[in-house]
Amino acid sequence: MEIKQSLRMSQQLVVTPQLQQAIRLLQLSRLELETLVQKELTENPCLEEEEEESETVKLEAKEGEVSNGEVHEQAKELDQGHEHAVEEVGLKEKDPQEPANFDWENYINSTDSPSGAYERNVSNADDRPSFENNLKKMESLQEHLFWQLGLAVNFDEEEMPIAEEVIGNINEDGYLQTTVEEIAQVLDSSVEKIEGVLKKVQAFDPIGVAARDLQECLRLQIKNLEGEDGIWIGKMVEQHLKNLELHDYKQIAKDLGLTVEKVLELEKMMHQVLDPKPGRAYSTEEPQYITPDVFVTKRKNEYVVTLNEDGMPRLAISPLYRRAIMAGETVGVQAKEYIQDKLRQALWLIKSIHQRQRTLYRVTQSIVKFQRDFFDKGTVSLKPMVLKDVAEDINMHESTVSRVTTNKYVHTPRGIFELKYFFNSSLGAKEGNDGIASEVVKEHLQNLLATESSAKPLSDQEISKILKEKHSVDIARRTVAKYREMLGILPSSRRRRRI
Repeated sequence: MEIKQSLRMSQQLVVTPQLQQAIRLLQLSRLELETLVQKELTENPCLEEEEEESETVKLEAKEGEVSNGEVHEQAKELDQGHEHAVEEVGLKEKDPQEPANFDWENYINSTDSPSGAYERNVSNADDRPSFENNLKKMESLQEHLFWQLGLAVNFDEEEMPIAEEVIGNINEDGYLQTTVEEIAQVLDSSVEKIEGVLKKVQAFDPIGVAARDLQECLRLQIKNLEGEDGIWIGKMVEQHLKNLELHDYKQIAKDLGLTVEKVLELEKMMHQVLDPKPGRAYSTEEPQYITPDVFVTKRKNEYVVTLNEDGMPRLAISPLYRRAIMAGETVGVQAKEYIQDKLRQALWLIKSIHQRQRTLYRVTQSIVKFQRDFFDKGTVSLKPMVLKDVAEDINMHESTVSRVTTNKYVHTPRGIFELKYFFNSSLGAKEGNDGIASEVVKEHLQNLLATESSAKPLSDQEISKILKEKHSVDIARRTVAKYREMLGILPSSRRRRRI
């Protein structure tokens, strides 16, 4: 044994920060990408947004993966001044001239009174307030309750902090999320004191707020119902809430001495006047609209894939800093190193975004090729497909396909779908036939339950048998139960209407 030195050449992949950024860009959603680009535009002075076509540097989309060496080579070329000169876009150095025939008198009069100017020019769409100025923040349930607490006169100094603690523990549906014992322990008070304050808070609007369970919530609302029907509804809520859930109207009618028709009438009234979630009217959640990342349109007999570039800033390298690098000795050493570093970051960001868009385009094209029957006929023709199928088709790794299909949406003639929707596991088919996609099985399951008898709903075992006989799908009962739960469909015992 001896100690000696030797030289050996080897290649290994080093995950640089730039490469990590390129990988991260693949899995960003459209909104996250726009946020990232805006942040880079703010922080990187060498990066600017190109408003329209110009001679500013653009990186052409090339096939293949982006290597770290390419970026360093381009940065080196910038450092040596080998890029073409770019004409600077900006204002010419001259004094601003007053526009000809400008009516200064009317301009001054229109700005004397903002409100008067708006009233005089309300017919002109340009003079109206912008859409953003007309928006207002929705009032949350807790804000609404605290506002009522500020106006209430039946709370003393000891009860106010208790009421604030109660309101602070009410969720967005209007239910109290903690117990009176826990509140009493936190505030070092008695349970009886907490119960008394809770009853006062339960008298706030909306009716039924601060309830601890569904039965108490409905009971608070029933107090405002008048007449005999209100009495019967109260008895149904107190004694037969479980039977109402199971639609066992015969048992309710038998116990209360009513007809089944009367029970159905009372249940319909309950749906109209009672709200199991009284706080949802004050929900501050705004709808999230989906902006597709790619469009698939049919032209003649072919499907064309188009990337959605609307709203995405077009990035370019600032000509000012390009010329600073080419200036040579006029730029200090530290300033030159700083500009070079920012130029490399800008170049890599632009190439990474282009690579992301190219990969998204190629993956979508491959999906359209594999799922052509879906685009022609609909969900029933969706084929089983895994990430490996697309990865082999476009000569990329499965992880790359997985990242680029995460949180990405495609607009098709059949609707808007997440790209992950087209990847389905295969369920075995009878008699040696090809497998069937899981989404197709869910479609068959949904159609089957939509036409079942409400008096005798199908069990999971019966559904499994029908799918085997009618659609040649070899599916187990537990798989049927899993798909039913994924579709938000209740079990047969809770779908039955016993009338």
